[in-house]
Amino acid sequence: MITVEKSKELTKKFGGNDKNTGSVEVQVAILTERIKNLTPHFEKNKKDHSGMRGLMKMIGKRRSLLKHLSITDEARYAKVLKDLDLRK
Repeated sequence: MITVEKSKELTKKFGGNDKNTGSVEVQVAILTERIKNLTPHFEKNKKDHSGMRGLMKMIGKRRSLLKHLSITDEARYAKVLKDLDLRK
């Protein structure tokens, strides 16, 4: 689970200020943090299929946001991938 403090920290780092929660970079950063926090749960609980569905939906949402960012602004896309240590 992502804490409020961690969410605000990510918002400030990727959005520029505390209020810019809607930018694509902030949304991708928060989704990435949630995905990283959920991954160990699914390594232990292989039969949690309903939870896995939610994780796959988050991954798909992150993928679509990254695709949108790559089409609109390649420099921001590359910076987000580098900062979040995502491959591609």
